[in-house]
Amino acid sequence: MRLLLALMLSICIPAFAQADKHDTHTSHSAAKAEAPLSDGLVKKVDKAAGEVVIQHGPLDSIGMPPMTMAFGVADRAWLGKLKAGDKIRFAAEMKGGNAIVSRYELAK
Repeated sequence: MRLLLALMLSICIPAFAQADKHDTHTSHSAAKAEAPLSDGLVKKVDKAAGEVVIQHGPLDSIGMPPMTMAFGVADRAWLGKLKAGDKIRFAAEMKGGNAIVSRYELAK
């Protein structure tokens, strides 16, 4: 019985140690996800495609030069709030190989 208990502990302890490392990595990723806000001008909102077209300056967080392009959005409800002509400040991230707006605010 003691041998079985020792064997089970020897298997579980490394798994717990690995879980702690993973949790630390997750926290680090969450901090990294706080991409800086960049200026943009909403050119088009396409609810059907789940995209917003934004004219923007350089996006250092994803290595993009200034251009006008379509972005996915982290929350599709935003597509009902944004409209062409809105000046925004937004954070962009790459998710699944696609550029998305991870957060935004209307520019003042």
